[in-house]
Formats: sequence, structure tokens, C-alpha cells
Amino acid sequence: MPYINSLRILIVDDEPLIRSSLQEALRIDGYDVKSASCADEALANISQNSIDIVITDLKMPGLSGMQLLKVVKDKYPQIAVVLITGHGNIETAVEAMKSGAFDYITKPLVDSEIKVIIQKIAEQKKLIQENAFLKEKLAQATRENFCDMFGASNAMQKIYRMIETIANTKATILITGESGTGKRLVAMAIHKNDSLRNNMPFIEVSCGALPENLLESELFGHVKGAFTGAIRDRKGRFELADKGTIFLDEIDTFSPSLQVKLLRVLQEGDFEHVGSTKTIRTDTRIIAATNQNLEKLINDGKFREDLFYRLNVISISIPPLRERKEDIPILTEHFVKKYNKKNNTEVKISAEIIKIFSDYDWPGNVRELENAVEHAVVVAKHGQITQPALPQHILRNKKKAIEQAQNKNLKNVLSEPEREIILNSLNANRWNRKKTAQSLGINRCTLYNKMKRLNIIIPNKPSS
Repeated sequence: MPYINSLRILIVDDEPLIRSSLQEALRIDGYDVKSASCADEALANISQNSIDIVITDLKMPGLSGMQLLKVVKDKYPQIAVVLITGHGNIETAVEAMKSGAFDYITKPLVDSEIKVIIQKIAEQKKLIQENAFLKEKLAQATRENFCDMFGASNAMQKIYRMIETIANTKATILITGESGTGKRLVAMAIHKNDSLRNNMPFIEVSCGALPENLLESELFGHVKGAFTGAIRDRKGRFELADKGTIFLDEIDTFSPSLQVKLLRVLQEGDFEHVGSTKTIRTDTRIIAATNQNLEKLINDGKFREDLFYRLNVISISIPPLRERKEDIPILTEHFVKKYNKKNNTEVKISAEIIKIFSDYDWPGNVRELENAVEHAVVVAKHGQITQPALPQHILRNKKKAIEQAQNKNLKNVLSEPEREIILNSLNANRWNRKKTAQSLGINRCTLYNKMKRLNIIIPNKPSS
């Protein structure tokens, strides 16, 4: 196997005879083999060369083989380490394996035994490389759905990859997009893909739905008697989201005073209950979302610039549905299945209806499309979604588009002979517009307007 022989091996032993004999045996099989007499020399070698396998004696002057193992696995976890000792026992073997050793062999060394271990390491590394390759190919492949989001467009593929890239970081994230584009789904996908927090709470706050005094209490909690109606202490959402994720939707609705408090949480990680002076610390990942242009709000003095930059560490912009219409058939089929299951029906949707959906601009984005499909599934007759089952505003849009197309065609049909008549008259009168207007029975100003509308260009500045 060419892959096996391409492995780079480092032998570490204070006995020159063992080093040289083992080095010679492995080089005969085509391995790239280096050697070191102690752990310090080995670490220097590893830092300067690309090493795949370290075969080290357990007992050596200076750092022991066990200590070398721990350093290597800490700094170079991809390197496989095999320990050799003349004093093998179960306890040492267990400790070595717990510390990350690939295997453990005893002296006197048997060349065939070492070669079998090297082959196993090679096979494992090959599998790791193949898995990494497949993951990369999967990441590059077109996915129609990802964490309850649906869409195969390039824009959605970029969002899927971005989520996978940033999920395990601690960075604060700002999600922007029109209402109904799916900002909440993106926030949930980030939380689900965060291996450090996905088993902890995901707390959502619709900031625009609450007045300022209630929003402050909702976020930071309050103590008994802090305000009228505060009959007991209450934890806020930041406390409930500790070690997890908090999703602040419609962040643009924060008042100036709340913006200051949020900025402090972002900078320091602490806050106080409303009505209390006791400081509370929180380890919460913050994901904010808005359908507004925050930079414009900053220019208007309605949003703090320093808060914007704290929130906008990572930005994810979700395009409106009208800019990714290739996703409409996928989303439609998904929603039909969803509401068939919910309503215990087996309604079908035709290509004609999907074409109508694809021609519509969906100002309410994915949320509006979902509502339209639910409506159609519920009112459909004979197991088929037909035009009468569609919401009226979508049908009116279709009718308007047809009328506009028909009017446009009629206008073109009527303008073609008019243009030909005017051109014939202009040529007959040698492009004299005064005579042409008289021959057509119209005034010269009307002729000028018609020529402009019909895109009739005057050649070589004719006499008027």
C-alpha cells in the first residue's frame, strides 16, 4: 500500500542499538524514518518536520515516554504515538491508552508486531482523511434542507455553510432580513450546531412585542416591589439562557436606556435585576435579528453605533424570497407535506399552481408562502390544489399580470401600423415634419410626441 509507506515515523529511544536496528528494519519497507535519543530532541524534530507516528521508549533520561506522549497529544493530536517498554504491565498500558497512545508493545521488539501496528495506524489515518474529504464534499454539495430551513439556491447554500462555520465559536451574531425570511430558523440552526451549547436553553425574545418597562423586566428580571405588580422576585431571560443562547428578535426596538444595558452585557457579561443593586453574571451567546437598516438608524440617532459594532461581529443576511425564486417549488412541496400531515390529508399540488407561486413576489416572504399553502391545503377539493383554493390576493395578482401583458401586447399591436404610417409619410415628405404633420392631419407638436414615443429618429438633421 503506497499510503502506508508514505508515513513519516520518528523513533525515540536512549539506546542507540535499538534506534538503529528499528530504523533499518522500517526503512527496508520504504518508510521515511527519523530518530531521536530523548524527548527534547524528539520534540525539536517534530516541530521542524511533518511526523505521522512516534514510537517511543517509556523509560528515558529527562522526560519519560509517558510525558512525551502527553505533550505530543496536547500539541500535535494528529500524531499517533506507540509506547515501548521492557516493564509492561496492565496498569501502565491502561494509563498509556487513557493518555492517547495508539498502542503499547513490550521489549524485546518484534519487527512484524511493530509493522502490524503501523499498518493499523495507516488504515485509521486513511479513514480519517476519507471522512474529512466526504464532509468537505458534502459541505460543497447542494442541500435542499438544513435544520428545518429549505432551499437549494446559492444564497441558502452560503447561509448553511456560514452556520456550520460559526456555530462553535463564541461570537455574537446579527441576522438581517425582511420580515418572514426565516431569521428565527437561522438562529435556532446556529444553536443546534453549537456543540458547546446545544444541550442548554435556547431562549427567544420578541422585543418589538413588549413595551420598554416590560421588556427590561423580561430580559433582566426584577425583585419584589421593583414596580407596581412586582409581587415576587422573577428571573430574566438572560439568567434562563445562561450557558445557552438568547435570540433577541427586532433588536431595533430597544430604547436608548435598554441599549446601554445590552451593551454592558455584551462587554462585561453582567447586569442587575430591575430594582436591585446585586450584580449577576451570565455566560450567554447573543444572537440578534432585525428587519431594519441599523446603519440608517445610527445616522438618525436612534441606535448606538458602539452597540451595533458589538452585535455585528458576525453578520448573516437572509435574502427575500423574490430574490431566490428557485427555492419556491422546494418550499411549496415542504409546506404541502407539513399541512397534509397536520390535517391528515393527501392533497396534491400541480405544476400550474407552483408556476403561479413562482410568478408572485411574496412581500411577506417564506411566512406568507407557508400561510398560502396552509390555506390551499385546507380548502382544496377532490385532493388537488387548484386556483380557487388559492388566497384571493394571489389570484388578483395573477389576473393583474395577465391584464398587463394583454394591454402591453395590444399597445404593441396598435403602435406598429401607426409607426409605419408616420415613417412612410416622413419619407414621402423628405422628413419635413411640418409637411408630414399637415399630411397626417395633426399638429407638429403631436407629431414630435408620437415620434418620441415610437422611437423614430431623425436622420442627418433634415429641414423642418
